[in-house]
Amino acid sequence: MPKIVSVGAYLVDIPVETVRTDAVQAFLKQETIFVEVRTDDGLTGTGYSYTIGTGGRAVLSMLRDHLLPLLEGRDARDVEALWHDLFASTRATTVGAITSLALAAVDTALWDLRCLRAGEPLWRLAGGFRQAVPVYDTEGGWLHLPTDDLVRGALAAQEAGLRGVKLKIGRPRPEEDAERVAAVRAAVGPGLDIMVDANQSMTYAEARRRAHLLEPHGVYFFEEPLPADDVQGHRELARSTTIPVAVGESMYSVGQFRDYLARGAASVVQADVARVGGITPWLKVAHLAEAFNVVLCPHFLMELHVSLVAAVPAGAYVEHIPQLRAITRAELPIEDGHAVAPDVPGLGIAWDRDAMDDLRVL
Repeated sequence: MPKIVSVGAYLVDIPVETVRTDAVQAFLKQETIFVEVRTDDGLTGTGYSYTIGTGGRAVLSMLRDHLLPLLEGRDARDVEALWHDLFASTRATTVGAITSLALAAVDTALWDLRCLRAGEPLWRLAGGFRQAVPVYDTEGGWLHLPTDDLVRGALAAQEAGLRGVKLKIGRPRPEEDAERVAAVRAAVGPGLDIMVDANQSMTYAEARRRAHLLEPHGVYFFEEPLPADDVQGHRELARSTTIPVAVGESMYSVGQFRDYLARGAASVVQADVARVGGITPWLKVAHLAEAFNVVLCPHFLMELHVSLVAAVPAGAYVEHIPQLRAITRAELPIEDGHAVAPDVPGLGIAWDRDAMDDLRVL
């Protein structure tokens, strides 16, 4: 058996490539937690997860103090068993963000190993539905940008062939949000999808009012209108508007997605592979979405999500936010508005080890 002989974890801080703001926060840096798992047949799998500025050291401590020591001597092929054993070892802190982020770093390393050993790319080994998936851009839609910049960003994305753009909403007046979306729609016409994202900033009443104002502009989905634990509020909002409600970036277990879908509280799921605990649970969410006949548009991490969205039938979009260019040696290829999943064995991310070493903090 390919026995795990050594494991390690470290933290890399990646500066943001541009100013990024939404209704509740600014994205100041990406704390990127890496795990490397080496087996006795000479292979090494690299996995990672992230935070957007806080908690990275806590995730690293969870890995070093509790999870990684449990891996040595185990069969690296037993990905499902390893995930469950690690989860069970942290019952006192599950379900929770720190534990899920730590599990994801391990799980993605094990999937990297699985793909390397099989000689297959992730998109094929995880399902193999198709290799290229539509892309929408978020980088030109941040909340602090004036309306003219939103329009320019949307037109640039359209000119580049991307299939959609996301605009952050949550301005003090609902009418201002509607005016900004209307200006973008007028500029790009009906052929470009427009998504909006409130980042959990609204009450049900506020979100319902904004949804009513936005409906005439053909919004593709309304993302995180309410706090993520307000399942009932999302259910009522979904019943009150024709705009599909999207949730998931702030959910940390498969069970949370089940509750939303079973209650009709979401039409789009946005499972984040790092926050839900890795590729193993992410695929369960993807198949759950398919069973409920809803689409999957994951949050962030385009370099990894491209392969996962390509793997499953429910995958609809990859979100374009470049954030790993400082530590990788290749760009994500985009052709005719579609991101193309890497066709090399493993996760397919071309890490720049020297750059990672330069930005390593722990």
